[in-house]
Amino acid sequence: MAADIFLPPFFAYMSMDNTKILQGKKILLGVTGSIAAYKAATIVRLLVKEGAIVKVVMTPAAAEFITPLTLATLSKHEVPTNISDHNSWNNHVDLGRWADIMLVAPASANTIAKMANGLCDNIVQAVYLSAACPVLFAPAMDEDMWRHPATRNNVEKLISYGNIQIPVAVGELASGLFGEGRMAEPEDITAFIRHHFSTKGAPKPLHGKLAVVTAGPTIEHIDPVRYISNHSSGKMGIAVAEALADAGAQVKLVLGPTYLSTNHPGIEVIRIQSAEDMFRAVIAAYPLSDIVVAAAAVADYRPVHAADKKIKKGEEQLNISLEKTHDILRTLGNNKGPQQMLVGFSLETNNEKEYALKKLREKHLDLIVMNSLADTGAGFNYDTNKVTLFDRKGRERSFPLKSKQEVARDIVSAIIELQNA
Repeated sequence: MAADIFLPPFFAYMSMDNTKILQGKKILLGVTGSIAAYKAATIVRLLVKEGAIVKVVMTPAAAEFITPLTLATLSKHEVPTNISDHNSWNNHVDLGRWADIMLVAPASANTIAKMANGLCDNIVQAVYLSAACPVLFAPAMDEDMWRHPATRNNVEKLISYGNIQIPVAVGELASGLFGEGRMAEPEDITAFIRHHFSTKGAPKPLHGKLAVVTAGPTIEHIDPVRYISNHSSGKMGIAVAEALADAGAQVKLVLGPTYLSTNHPGIEVIRIQSAEDMFRAVIAAYPLSDIVVAAAAVADYRPVHAADKKIKKGEEQLNISLEKTHDILRTLGNNKGPQQMLVGFSLETNNEKEYALKKLREKHLDLIVMNSLADTGAGFNYDTNKVTLFDRKGRERSFPLKSKQEVARDIVSAIIELQNA
């Protein structure tokens, strides 16, 4: 079966008739100090071409990468770079109230930190803090900066404030390295904004649905200080839970032991430790659920007996008897109602497609997400993933390496399409 048979609706907006969506929309672009600032010219040009009214504000650092005159010429509006210019004052409050949306692109690591913590030392920050409209931000930085816990925390803060992150791209970076952190291309940013306006006020596609998502590892105790587990961080499952909530679903996230979590207002987090804990939590929530996405890396085996005291070093070999844990996905599949949707994951090291399709059939899934540890940048602990989706009709779609947030939206789009089929 060809790999491009179906196109999830999330991608459909990229090719929709866009002649009227942005017509007359007031967009305020904040440009900050990043090498990606040169792309602001293309962003302005594309938005204006689609009929948007664009005003630009820049930090002094941004003006070292692209001139205000360039953006003023393209937008046909003056471009302030300071709160005050000589004897005049640029009214950041009026700008913040004028716009239908504010877009910060590029949003450097420094700017994201300032936005997250309410600092106000330039006109972009002043306008941001005065904005009475939705704020979108397009991060741009090197991969190590993007992955740093401080940056991750700042991004999560911004999202918790209601700001909308435009996913970063994977590609060549200013450092010369190849990785995640590159600002989305102007065409993708424009499409994202178009999608924002096209869905504004429309009912969300999963409104009224209850979704259960499992994420992270489980741990099976050998003794009070040792256990069997795996390398799952929970990033992919958390991203899926957030994408489902963004699509309007009420989400229960059954989350294994990981340092990660989510502050999304549409998600209830249920913390568990063992495979048995996860089994009980999922089974309890299953009867009322409409959608279940099993993204957790659940231990297949556990010790038959866990010692109540630390096992001391003794013989050259230590033999531990293991028994199977509950097969959560099989149990759900065998008890699935006609209106319930069940989505599984298949992480393999070889014969990926064969094993994924076998799991899809045997566990009565509606959709399976296949990925491989053989793919660079995919699998445990990465912020990126590379997946192929197979649905219950055997249709297949492969995606390139993307951020896990983008992958999550691809999965949710496929879920929505199957629900509407």
